[in-house]
Amino acid sequence: MIKKKKSERNITNHLQQDVVKVSGKTIFINPFLYWRRFDENTNRWLREPGQMLEDQIQPNRNRFYPEIDWADLSYEQKRIKDATVEMFLKTLELISTFHPYLSAGQLLEVERKMAVIKKIPFEKWVKKSFAKKARLLEKEKRKFQRERLFSSWKEWFSLENTRQAILPLIVTIFISSFIGWSLGISKNSCNPYFEQNLDNSI
Repeated sequence: MIKKKKSERNITNHLQQDVVKVSGKTIFINPFLYWRRFDENTNRWLREPGQMLEDQIQPNRNRFYPEIDWADLSYEQKRIKDATVEMFLKTLELISTFHPYLSAGQLLEVERKMAVIKKIPFEKWVKKSFAKKARLLEKEKRKFQRERLFSSWKEWFSLENTRQAILPLIVTIFISSFIGWSLGISKNSCNPYFEQNLDNSI
């Protein structure tokens, strides 16, 4: 009972971080809390980084990361920060779509609170998304390599020259195996110990 109450309290606290009240109105600043109202295209647009052009993201870098000198960041750090900026812009677009009654001042208030509360969670989500995409790409790469290898072997076996070279080899192996088997049987049949064992087993 105590564990259940503690779990419910943790969920409530977590949800409270995803909610901002503006002039008595409740605004979700976690974009995934709007998912029931999404169509498939909107869901994909939100969940896949890289849906916004660089021209849309770069002018908004200092808007959400005023404390950062972008020239000092590595390529990977810039990539993560840019994808996080993209998440902020997408979330604001969703909020303005689902709450069209908000004024410019109210949207600015939501944006400021969101920049403080959601920066770290958005960055974590972006890193997980990139890691998942990298795993899928690696899986596709391995699959493609296997298919290409199989296709190369299949193409090689289908060549007339290959068949002409392999057929005598297969026949030779078969004949050698048969001769070896025949010699082994005849050797055992001439072995008195072999015959004695046969008599004993009878």
